[in-house]
Amino acid sequence: MAAIMKKTLSLAACVMAASMVLVSAATPIQIYDTSAKKWIEYDPGRVKSGAHSAATDPRFRRQVVDFRTAEPPGTIIIDSDSKFLYLVLDDFKAIRYGVGVGREGFGWSGVVEVGRRAEWPVWTPPAEMIARDPKAAKFADGMPGGPDNPLGARALYLYEGGRDTIYRIHGTNEPWSIGLNISSGCIRLRNEDIEDLYERVELGAKVIVIMQGPALISS
Repeated sequence: MAAIMKKTLSLAACVMAASMVLVSAATPIQIYDTSAKKWIEYDPGRVKSGAHSAATDPRFRRQVVDFRTAEPPGTIIIDSDSKFLYLVLDDFKAIRYGVGVGREGFGWSGVVEVGRRAEWPVWTPPAEMIARDPKAAKFADGMPGGPDNPLGARALYLYEGGRDTIYRIHGTNEPWSIGLNISSGCIRLRNEDIEDLYERVELGAKVIVIMQGPALISS
């Protein structure tokens, strides 16, 4: 995993807290509110309301933009600080999608590839999460894909050297979270956006994740 620069937690962190609904209330969580430009304590109701303006910001709508890069068409470039995912096109263009990224301590950067793709993927919490949160126990054998599944409508599984990194690019049943530092390392898109991206991305596609470390650290 040398190509991936992790912050403070293991690669399993993304799966361990894929659903913010299942995170134990005993563990304080902070996320970065791009509208208020500050770190706030995670509270599902308050954050959903407060993040609405960020999630509906026109910048986060799927759109074709000018984008100069030496990377070939089909490459995915994720700017974690700006909360944008770019799919490189011909003629110095790209499709830009708004995303939610890793919260404090869960940011990472590196070069990986799409090793697997899945429609309405099954979400299986790891043993560590089941032990920590009884609500997760009923999903020990996997939560079937569907509108309540935290992985959303589609998932692109990120691999390095032929091995699953545990990180995903996936949909979300919390569309208000787009534009926030909120996940445990996975990159989340609105379901309609991940469905669009899924149809355009091939297995083996290169994925570049860019992150300026201090931007993901609470002061």
